[in-house]
Amino acid sequence: MTLVRWQPMTARNPFEGFAAFQCRMNRLFDEAFQSETEAGPAVWSPRVDVTEFDDRFEVSAELPGMVAEEVKVELDNNILSLSGEKRAEEERKDRDLYVAERRFGGFRRSFQFPTHLDASKIDASFRNGVLTITLPKVEAAKPKQIEIKVH
Repeated sequence: MTLVRWQPMTARNPFEGFAAFQCRMNRLFDEAFQSETEAGPAVWSPRVDVTEFDDRFEVSAELPGMVAEEVKVELDNNILSLSGEKRAEEERKDRDLYVAERRFGGFRRSFQFPTHLDASKIDASFRNGVLTITLPKVEAAKPKQIEIKVH
């Protein structure tokens, strides 16, 4: 006997199940268009965290299996662009691939920052497959505390 999750229909909202159906369809199409094809490797996008501090932004990108020489970092008009290509391993004839979930191919990510950045002080480091970029804000963009005088 197969167990099926019960999802009650409510008379108040007949379209309640439509949102769940739409989420399932979106996931289906996302997975379909991001899979490998006969034309070549799938397009992939590294996971990125962007954090704002009072004096800087920090961008951390997960790039497992890559080295710093395979990644390009550019800043133009407060738009940070990360690009590169993750290459697949050579195919071997003496074995069959049982499960293939890793993504390979080129990527490009761009982020626009709301404040001006000091391009001369940008720092990028690569450690354990994580690229960390520190983007200092210019002095005028830093928030200033204004003291209120009481008379």
